[in-house]
Amino acid sequence: MLKVGLTGGIGAGKSEVSRLLASYGAVVVDADKIAREVVEPGTPGLAAVVAEFGPGVLTPQGALDRPKLGAIVFADESRLAALNAIVHPLVRARSAELESAAADDAVVVHDVPLLAENGLAPLYDLVVVVDASEETRLERLVGLRGMTPAEARARMAAQATREARLSVADIVIDNDGPLEALEPRVREVWEGLRERASDGRSEA
Repeated sequence: MLKVGLTGGIGAGKSEVSRLLASYGAVVVDADKIAREVVEPGTPGLAAVVAEFGPGVLTPQGALDRPKLGAIVFADESRLAALNAIVHPLVRARSAELESAAADDAVVVHDVPLLAENGLAPLYDLVVVVDASEETRLERLVGLRGMTPAEARARMAAQATREARLSVADIVIDNDGPLEALEPRVREVWEGLRERASDGRSEA
């Protein structure tokens, strides 16, 4: 098994790379998706969040009211730490379950937005960084996601710098160009990952 960490700044195109790798046969473990799953109604995770933050963080239907919870935790670092102490272990456990269910020669891609920020590179055999210039990312966030330039810059500034992400990369996928230029590069990277996995090699 080859464990790959996939990351990239907002607007770089990491989600599209993740989708392409999954279409080729990678086992994709999406940290954001799992973080939502572990606090769905009826889960121990949601019960723990309610015990910590009170029933006011629920919608009338009993689901997590994410905007309300976000307003609490992003205004207070100690409350954010309390939330992370609940959610992160559950995400790690579920990620480990998905990984252990994969075949011995699988390429398991962990889609982790904050890989560089949280110092997670050592957990993986290889780190793949999807890279694009700040100008390109800003253009995408404004044009495709409807953010204002100020909102987009704030979101970008809240993440690791481009240099910090590139410093942990074993493989860089340049996504500064059009979408049609991305697929051949991702396929090339995939072939290399498959070869490493089948050979049992994990070194960079």
